[in-house]
Amino acid sequence: MSVKMRSRRREVSVSQPYKQKKRLFAFLLPVIGLSLWWGYQQLQRYLVEPEAAVVLGGHEDRERFAAKLAAKDPDISIWVSSGSPQRYVERIFTKAGIQRDRLHLNYHAVDTVTNFTTLVDDLKARGIDSVYLITSENHMRRALIIGEIVFGSQGIVIKPLSVPSEAPPEPIEKSLRDGVRAILWLTTGDTGEEMLEQHHDRSQL
Repeated sequence: MSVKMRSRRREVSVSQPYKQKKRLFAFLLPVIGLSLWWGYQQLQRYLVEPEAAVVLGGHEDRERFAAKLAAKDPDISIWVSSGSPQRYVERIFTKAGIQRDRLHLNYHAVDTVTNFTTLVDDLKARGIDSVYLITSENHMRRALIIGEIVFGSQGIVIKPLSVPSEAPPEPIEKSLRDGVRAILWLTTGDTGEEMLEQHHDRSQL
């Protein structure tokens, strides 16, 4: 065997483990990064003392839950996104002894993604950088994914508070779909609401 052939074999035997290590590193790097990010998020949630509570509309139980929280913590403001009719919401919080100036009602949202996108600027403008997120237990996974993208992009930390629910967990597809819509909003300012409506209309045909 010639010297040239032996040197080629050595090069192959040396380069293959190197390439394998390189592929492994390329795979592990995003996994490690994601793990560190997730750990940091969990630590923030544990340490933060929220300045406000964001209540996602859809169920009266969420508003009653928020009213009880506000009664226990007089320093937080309450932001209800597209909840029950205004007079009804006000009655719930008045009965709990909550001053009207602590209650902020927003009726611009039409779904979970816009619950966040229609509130984020108002929260940021008031210097709020940490919130309780109040929604039903079965809805929390989807809400958190969207919230981490929309609120997280503005440095607003979320501390989830789930309202007990007997409804089954939402399918993961909804969380993935709305996560993509939140990223779309982050990059283009569009929530994909019209596209979603068109898809829904076609599915009804």
